[in-house]
Amino acid sequence: LPLFSFSYSGGKDSCYNMMQCVAAGHQIVALANLRPAENTGQNDELDSYMYQTVGHHAIDLYADALDLPLYRGFIKGSSVNTGRLYTTCQEDEVEDLYHLLKLVKDKEEVEGVSVGAILSDYQRVRVEDVCRRLNLQPLAYLWRRNQETLLKEMISSNIQAIIIKVASFGLDPDKHLGKALDQMEPHLLELYEKYGVHVCGEGGEYETFTLDCPLFKKKIVVDSAEVVMHSDDAFAPVAYLHFLKLHLEKKASASMVNDCTCEVSCKDDIFPASEEDEPQENTAVVWKSLKHNSWDFTKIFGSSGRSQNGYQWFSGITAHFLPSKGKNAQEAAREAFSSLQANMTSKGLKLKDIILVHLYMKSMKDFEVINSVYVTEFDLCPPARVCVETLLPDGVLFLIDCLAHKYDVAMDDVLHDEKLVMHVQSISHWAPASIGPYSQSIKVRNLSY
Repeated sequence: LPLFSFSYSGGKDSCYNMMQCVAAGHQIVALANLRPAENTGQNDELDSYMYQTVGHHAIDLYADALDLPLYRGFIKGSSVNTGRLYTTCQEDEVEDLYHLLKLVKDKEEVEGVSVGAILSDYQRVRVEDVCRRLNLQPLAYLWRRNQETLLKEMISSNIQAIIIKVASFGLDPDKHLGKALDQMEPHLLELYEKYGVHVCGEGGEYETFTLDCPLFKKKIVVDSAEVVMHSDDAFAPVAYLHFLKLHLEKKASASMVNDCTCEVSCKDDIFPASEEDEPQENTAVVWKSLKHNSWDFTKIFGSSGRSQNGYQWFSGITAHFLPSKGKNAQEAAREAFSSLQANMTSKGLKLKDIILVHLYMKSMKDFEVINSVYVTEFDLCPPARVCVETLLPDGVLFLIDCLAHKYDVAMDDVLHDEKLVMHVQSISHWAPASIGPYSQSIKVRNLSY
């Protein structure tokens, strides 16, 4: 089984995603947690866009409860780079996560990270950036799940978690702090119906602390705690529990997580089978070899005119690979992209304007080499891509067609140049897995590619 490290906050989402990972056949080998730096003066609650810190004093108990090594680091940075996309910024708190997970990877030789994110693109994008740099696979099985369904699953899966922080209209520190999830469920559903409150707390409405779950070998018991009022707002007071004393108790028997409890099984296909999926009698396909000179690949490059809506096709970008002339595959790929870039520049476009690529390869054996060049040509939002192996003449490594989009003029005083990109690199039930340098989908106005 592949080994996976887990970034752990002690909340219900972290625990339930770990359960999903185990059900999918992965092995938990370590826990990782970031806590406030000692010199911040904020001992319990840190104003962070990324991390849950309330209750961090009790995180050490989870190492014993799960019988796993726990790696901890300090949050030294702050929320500096808060844009939609994240690029490395040494002063940002994201870099604290990078250094911690690098330590875990070096010590435990892990291959991935469990991510309990449900709705926050801000967190997902930053965790995926860290994982990309460390060559780790993020697992986010809760991502974009229906929150009502998810909360019910957590409760039915015997996750014993209590409310440790409230920060929303309708949540009263005196009434709700310390309450268990199953006790809170009816009230949370009522708040959702009336005011649109996120049932799982994804809007920061509340945070939780897990006392027990099927993965625990020991359960945590709260002996005493006090309420700390962070902001005594008349409509939405912010308060949290500060634990004064806790202890561990052995469980009669540790529960085993063998099966996935979510509506979409971690082991099964995401889409249900249909009659069309039944085995069909296949018609034999006869491949005919192309003669070396059947096409003149030095003259097939072309481009369409720019459409009224800003679309333009470029076709026939060819990577010529002739080892006899001392050229390797990477050099051939770079020359092809240089040619594409030059032609797009002549049309007033850039590579970032490409929204869809058709990549035709002579042999999938060259996939890794071509990808190593391909990934350097596009930014953090690469185009969607279709890649197939097909018959190409001798001396041709690959062929590319691509669709670009860019508006030249402002319409209704708004420049319609924005595109929506789905580039989810985590493994989840919601988005198709991305195994290469491409986006799953790009949406331009009402069209998706």
